[in-house]
Amino acid sequence: MAGHSKWANIQHRKGRQDAARSKLFSKLAKEITVAAKMGDPDPDKNPRLRLAVKEAKSQSVPKDVIERAIKKAIGGDAENYDEIRYEGYGPNGVAVIVEAMTDNKNRTASNVRSTFSKNGGNLGETGSVGFMFDRKGEVTYPASVGDADTVMMAAIEAGAEDVESSEDGHIIYCADTDLNDVSNALEAELGESESTKLVWRPTTTTELDLEGMQKLMKLVDALEDDDDVQRVTTNFEATDEVMAQL
Repeated sequence: MAGHSKWANIQHRKGRQDAARSKLFSKLAKEITVAAKMGDPDPDKNPRLRLAVKEAKSQSVPKDVIERAIKKAIGGDAENYDEIRYEGYGPNGVAVIVEAMTDNKNRTASNVRSTFSKNGGNLGETGSVGFMFDRKGEVTYPASVGDADTVMMAAIEAGAEDVESSEDGHIIYCADTDLNDVSNALEAELGESESTKLVWRPTTTTELDLEGMQKLMKLVDALEDDDDVQRVTTNFEATDEVMAQL
């Protein structure tokens, strides 16, 4: 899909400029606490925790915040969070997946539903849009680690499935169950990644014009503003011209 900006890149740029760092930090800390509570509190023995810590570090979360989140899980004073996935449609029929962690399912469901309806979308049943995405592992590197061929060879050696290289950097995809192994192998070859996480990768996309993008971003921003929402993924596609005007 040459000539089209990827959602990951937008999130990347948006995240860099985001004034609400504390909100982002608390969401990343919540993921660390849940991962530590569900498995071993040692990141070396708990792949999910290791990835959560790595993602937090890539977003410049302070070391003491990370350690406090792990201690919270060990101390047994962490809240019990349920992980829930909501699926729905945004403006112009764009598919939207919302991943949440909540200690009150009713509150979160109500908030997510009203956010959809207030912003030109509607919440669907679980599975209503999930079939348009694949669950994948995603590892990102800056363009400076090497050219497309170098990164492609490292990715093949590591057992990855696909690579997207551009002037913004390299995005490497793998099977969701292989993320820990692939990211370790890539690290040995290319050094520390910018980001390592599980994502929903669209298999079909919906193209949007400028007005459609503005409406969609309004919905995504409103959803991300909810403390219970961890991540929002959509399957939009837009030209570089449209993205430049946003």
